[in-house]
Amino acid sequence: MAQQGAPAVVLTGPTGTGKTDWALRLAEELPVEIVSVDSAQVYRGLDIGTAKPSREIRARIPHHLIDIRDPAESYSAGQFVADATRLIDEISARGRLPLLVGGTMLYLRALSAGLSELPRASREVREEIDRRAEREGWAALHAELGRVDPEAAARIHPNDPQRIQRALEVYYTTGRPLTELQRERRATQPPPHLLRWALVPADRAALHRRLERRFLEMMERGFLDEVTNLHKRGDLTSRHPAIRAVGYRQLWGYLEGEYSLEEGVRRAIAATRQLAKRQLTWIRSEREIEWIDPAEPGAYENWSTKLRSRLGKLGR
Repeated sequence: MAQQGAPAVVLTGPTGTGKTDWALRLAEELPVEIVSVDSAQVYRGLDIGTAKPSREIRARIPHHLIDIRDPAESYSAGQFVADATRLIDEISARGRLPLLVGGTMLYLRALSAGLSELPRASREVREEIDRRAEREGWAALHAELGRVDPEAAARIHPNDPQRIQRALEVYYTTGRPLTELQRERRATQPPPHLLRWALVPADRAALHRRLERRFLEMMERGFLDEVTNLHKRGDLTSRHPAIRAVGYRQLWGYLEGEYSLEEGVRRAIAATRQLAKRQLTWIRSEREIEWIDPAEPGAYENWSTKLRSRLGKLGR
């Protein structure tokens, strides 16, 4: 169980805002260990498209929850909470500062607010939903979700069969909407003491340009080859959570012959921008997160100073 007196620092924000760079700068100044809060970086072989820190950097600065799963496996918010809570205790016991860095907002919410009590996966129910999807299409099932759980349908994309399936599964299993159960969130253990900041650029158009430029740079560094190698394995499909990661999903569609590479790149850039928008929406809903515009002059230095002050007041 996380020690209430052992603080952890959270640095989150939309994709492409420089979180990793800030974390590495801080690691040069303070004795920190970085805990990744990224649902795609947990997978081995997903390197370029997840902007994973290099092996050289990870050899120099301790990183956790990177490369801990094969792409054929799954990793849940519940597993993240258990792993992150354990790591916060272990890092603090070593006299070092846990620094949680990343933009998987579901993980951060689960860590700070606790996990909802939801039913376990039912193979029979999921197989029935899959059969209906083959007959009727996922758009029809998304429309059904809109009738039984409008809030879930509003936040789940019609082209996201995994989340549509889970939301319907919960409804069919319990007779209650997923959204309703999530509101009854109950912490299974006291959450750690989190000092939370988010990098939120004021200039959204500049962020969009940066995301496009970053994706094209990933393509130049061999992102397509990375996805091709995953595709060649033969045991992965577009239903695996690893392959559903932004960028991977769209290039996978190209490799499956669904559209041209140009269209795949266009879709990937659009999906990256949509991800950033969802992350911003989540950040706005969290009152305890302090915003920082990384483009402001002296932004990093001001944050570092404020962080040291907060830690000093906590006796760190």
